[in-house]
Amino acid sequence: MSAGVLTPDADSRMYLVEVHLFGARNDRTVGAAAWRVQRLAKTARLEMYVRRCDLLETDREVLTEWRVHTVAHRPEPRPPQEAQGLAARLRWRWNVFLARVGERRGRHDIGTLVSGTASEAGRLSRMDMQTGASPRSDVDVRAVYGRERSYIVGRREEAALRHAYQIVGWLVAMDFCAVLANHHSGYQAWFWGLLAVGSFAGALWDGSRTFVSGGRVLSVFIVCFAALLLLTAVLGWGQADAATPLQMLFCIAVLFTVIGIWLLVRQWTWGEWLAWAAPLVLTAVFSFVVASGSVLHALYANMLGLDLGDLDVPGLWQATAAVKLLGFLSLALFVPAAWGIAKHRHVSYIRPGEELNVPLYLLAQVMVLGVVAVLAVESADHAATAVKSAADNGKSAPPYFGVQPEWICAQPTVPRSKLNVQGHELHSERPYLSFGVSGDYAVLWDSEAAEPFKVPAGQLRLLPAKSPRAAC
Repeated sequence: MSAGVLTPDADSRMYLVEVHLFGARNDRTVGAAAWRVQRLAKTARLEMYVRRCDLLETDREVLTEWRVHTVAHRPEPRPPQEAQGLAARLRWRWNVFLARVGERRGRHDIGTLVSGTASEAGRLSRMDMQTGASPRSDVDVRAVYGRERSYIVGRREEAALRHAYQIVGWLVAMDFCAVLANHHSGYQAWFWGLLAVGSFAGALWDGSRTFVSGGRVLSVFIVCFAALLLLTAVLGWGQADAATPLQMLFCIAVLFTVIGIWLLVRQWTWGEWLAWAAPLVLTAVFSFVVASGSVLHALYANMLGLDLGDLDVPGLWQATAAVKLLGFLSLALFVPAAWGIAKHRHVSYIRPGEELNVPLYLLAQVMVLGVVAVLAVESADHAATAVKSAADNGKSAPPYFGVQPEWICAQPTVPRSKLNVQGHELHSERPYLSFGVSGDYAVLWDSEAAEPFKVPAGQLRLLPAKSPRAAC
């Protein structure tokens, strides 16, 4: 087939190779396929060259499924001639309605399933499997999902998914711009508002082309309904508070990370699984196992001058804190997610299937665990600073994953000479910030000394304080 095209060579052979790749279909896909063949030839030590690449259409057609049923139960297609009265016509219409309901509920199915367009399904249902037999005339078909129309032509499987992803992208952009417009005023609000309207118009345009032909009204209605639900959620049109730009940015970052990691891991080799999944496993094990508690609680206690054992944290809240730590990990995986999206788009400098070397593996370990550690320390430090500020200003302290500091009045139940206070003097007339009772000791915070102290719980009566500033 290459005669007269390539220079003849008796020592050369021409092969036709079909390459299957994960990822998007674009102009760079043929380059990625050529590089894959060249890489395999180099691994096998073959002198092999790619002379031409063509993009093949391998997308599967989505065929509608139909159930076959009998039609003997149906009334006459038109009212009989003798049905001249109103009651007779109403009775005929009621019988038609009951027949349609029975068909939809599958009461008259014969156990045959066919697939194709509406006209193809009808012909397939009436076709007799016996050779030479005449077609049947006593059957008809109904769509399994009730969504088939003869004038609707759907897209192929992967094309329909890509189209749906584009609509979701437009709607997410619309929500982000709407939140920014809601938190600005003047020309900035108009600017972000116009971008939100433009994003909604893009979603409508893609929604109107959900099918190759037909179905535009239903598709546009679904897009408008989804946009209304999303705007209600992010702008607080219900009872919930409106989302902030930082929250929207966080949600988009998490969504980007989840999508990117999925696109990355679905084409991993075992070596890449070990390289990228190890930080996730190590972080989870470190969070659940270290000190039989939570890393976030340990950091929080350390910044308040406490031990982890001084905080009586239920196991459920320890697990919740560990999930929070894994949430930090999702942000730390932002770079691998971008790598996964670049591989999916067949970016030229991302070679699909390339093995990760040892330096890149170690760099990934250090980067991910380092970022998670920074975010964990920042979270615990912010919570501990809020507690210290609340103690200094006489305000309520915020909770932190099951730890709820409360203002209490500590009344001794033993003479002061027998009161075993470790390193401090207890003033019963002053309210203290309490971290609860852990073991045999009550953990209190001295706002003047800006440090905690412990008192045996059996020597105190702990009562809720009326006010952080009022005397007990």
